[in-house]
Amino acid sequence: MFRNIFNTFANCFKIPELKSRILFTLGLLAVCRLISFITIPGLNSTALADIFSKNQGGLLGLYNTFAGGGYERCAIGALGIMPYISATIIIQLLGAVWPRLSKLQREEGGRAKIIQYGRYLTVLICLGQGLYFASSWENPGKVFQGFQGRLVLIDNQYLYLFQAVLVMTTGTMLLMWLGEQISERGVGNGVSLVITIGIVARLPRAVTALGDMFFPAGGVESNYHFMGTGVMLLLLLALVIGGVIAVTQAQRKIPVQYAQRAVGRKLYSGGTSFMPLRVNYSGVMPIIFAQSILLFPQPICSKLADIFSKTPFLSDFFHELAVLLGERSVFYMSLYGFMILFFSYFWVATQFNEIQIADDLKKNGGYIPGVRPGQGTSDYLHKAMSRITLAGAIFLTIIAVIPIILSREMNIPYDVSQFFGGTSMLITVGVLLDTMRQVESHLMMRHYDGFLKKGRLRGRF
Repeated sequence: MFRNIFNTFANCFKIPELKSRILFTLGLLAVCRLISFITIPGLNSTALADIFSKNQGGLLGLYNTFAGGGYERCAIGALGIMPYISATIIIQLLGAVWPRLSKLQREEGGRAKIIQYGRYLTVLICLGQGLYFASSWENPGKVFQGFQGRLVLIDNQYLYLFQAVLVMTTGTMLLMWLGEQISERGVGNGVSLVITIGIVARLPRAVTALGDMFFPAGGVESNYHFMGTGVMLLLLLALVIGGVIAVTQAQRKIPVQYAQRAVGRKLYSGGTSFMPLRVNYSGVMPIIFAQSILLFPQPICSKLADIFSKTPFLSDFFHELAVLLGERSVFYMSLYGFMILFFSYFWVATQFNEIQIADDLKKNGGYIPGVRPGQGTSDYLHKAMSRITLAGAIFLTIIAVIPIILSREMNIPYDVSQFFGGTSMLITVGVLLDTMRQVESHLMMRHYDGFLKKGRLRGRF
């Protein structure tokens, strides 16, 4: 098997066009990694990196992972490319509820305007998030408990804020441009690859933390047994990766029959086709939405507990509520899972338009065998999509809570637990599968075998 994979990679460099695309992609990804290491002038990144390693988790920890460690290094790429992705998601959601924007998406040249609007919105999001990050670096004690020291080395507060926000916004726009160049002239989806390379870059740190778990320095006896915990983690990793690949590729193929029809002087023969309905239609979006919303309640409750410290009843109430909303509590995991289920259906409801699909089938002379065209087809698709979305949402919930359970029940370090499920694993596996498909298409055009037998990926049709 390894020999076949090695031969496939060798074949990639035998095709001049594919070779140039791969080298171009690798070169730009190297530039993206460099952006996450260059520190913003006037900041002491070493002090933050030390304290951040002891206070990981939450949305900041996840954001730092997406940015490839740019946040903890106070780098020009601290915002990463997430503002651009957030802007794209907002535009897509607005297109589902705003008729004017939805009409623009279908018009000729409308896609270019939508992309332009997304860039403008990215700048606004960068300014807001950049100001929040710059303020957190200015007052690190409020964000990271136990931090004592100074991160900002510039005395003029307004000059520091202006410089930091401007530099971080420019870094994100540069990452966005590099991602677009990879999509156009490289291999794979550029924006997704920029996120993935940041996640994969954390792998050596996770391996180091994993080694320290079983073989701690200084001759200290480990609390973990390799033959017990180590084997269990390896099996869990294989199970999670296999499950993510299977569910990401899983589809329900709805048979569609096309009747013979005449258009003008042309006669179109009928035939049979399939309509693929993805089990995990929403991808990783429900997890991102749920994590973003659950970031705020705990800090707000903690602040309210301090405000009402002179009123024991209210202070105790908000304090207990803050404990319940902690990342490791059972209540938090239950609420987290419920929100993932909700946003899975919300995403399908806004992005999957079964009425339009039924109308398009009817106009083109297509129908699902045994189902009435029009409203009957729409109801059938709605029912089928609701059922498979439930299966995909339950899988997302299980994958999302695995890192929390590992950290809560087994005290697994944050860097290690993130590679056993959650957003990182879903993004990495999904992007690698998509990139593999594109490379395989180039190989098949030149009559080379792909990465799997017969040059086909399981699940393609």
